[in-house]
Amino acid sequence: MVDLKDSPDQAAFREEVRLFITDNRPQKFANRDDESGWSKDWRERTKDWRGALVANGWIAPAWPKEYGGAGLSINEQFILNEELAENGLSNEGGFGVMMLGPTLMIHGSDEQKTEHLPKILQGDSIWCQGWSEPGSGSDLASLQTRAVRDGDEYVLNGQKIWTSGAQHANWMYMLARTDGDAPKHRGISMLMFPMDSSGVSVRPLTNMADVQGFNEVFFEDVHVPVENRLGEENRGWYVGMTLTDYERSGIGNSVGTQRRLEGLLKTASESDANETVVSKSKNWRLGFADRWMEADIARLFSYCNNTIQLNNMVPNHEASMSKLFTTELNQKIAATTIKLFGLYGMLWDENRPEALRGRAASTYLSAVSATIAGGTSEIQRNIIATRGLGLPRG
Repeated sequence: MVDLKDSPDQAAFREEVRLFITDNRPQKFANRDDESGWSKDWRERTKDWRGALVANGWIAPAWPKEYGGAGLSINEQFILNEELAENGLSNEGGFGVMMLGPTLMIHGSDEQKTEHLPKILQGDSIWCQGWSEPGSGSDLASLQTRAVRDGDEYVLNGQKIWTSGAQHANWMYMLARTDGDAPKHRGISMLMFPMDSSGVSVRPLTNMADVQGFNEVFFEDVHVPVENRLGEENRGWYVGMTLTDYERSGIGNSVGTQRRLEGLLKTASESDANETVVSKSKNWRLGFADRWMEADIARLFSYCNNTIQLNNMVPNHEASMSKLFTTELNQKIAATTIKLFGLYGMLWDENRPEALRGRAASTYLSAVSATIAGGTSEIQRNIIATRGLGLPRG
């Protein structure tokens, strides 16, 4: 059963978090849409905020104190993430905190935890994820990047694509085929290595929203120590799926969705003397009401995932339900935003005040990839059908 109420201790912690945000939030908190959170300039402008989080152990609050966390409960971590999202803030952890760190806790060796977890918290290690390939997107298990064992090393050759933030990362975790004769889900291992390794090259990709958030990454005889393998050899698919479950189950996305709707409501309530807002449209108001209810449902999905983690389990098909619903909702909100501004919604000029200084158009285009990243909507539906509903595979 999902409990939506704070206990007295949880309410006290929530108030502590709110006071912390009031005292430490960045004074000039600029919009992150232009670089999808990967900008080096962004990291520089928020280093004091990150430092305050590190000092409090709140970048990864549920991690053990020995690794720089605060040793808080899953519920307290949930409350912290919820309050940050409510204020449009981030814990600045990135892939390292959100996905790799929890996976290291489960599958990593003591040496790997000691080496990587503190660096993730301090921001010394910025991670990217080597998953998709030109011929292996939704069917990720068909990947062809090879890692051939040579003594105490793997020799890596191949290519990855749609690698978020690779141009700014200094480490990558990735899946590579280590046994070409095994069934496709079994002959895969997860490897970790520095991005400045000899033979690694990165080529940024510009998407339709004119943002270089994704990259192509090429590997030519890259030498990766066997000690940098995460989990067992040829069992990397299952390690990767643990990581992907964490990727799909975050609270920030659902709460951030409600913040966006609150901003839209405020804009629609303001004067439309210049006819840049068509808020008097009955159809728009009804559509907005639908989005608002859907945002509440998205938050409930996050509560469900939190409850599962409280019971010492990893959300699986439940995480896919959350990811599917929230990303498709983001596309609906983007379309609703365009309709709010009418023809002005197609303007793309940050120097003009109409249509959120062009963000209505850029957000609409950026939302296209939301249902692809982290596993397409079709993949999520397959997971829900087979693992959640117990339906046979087609």
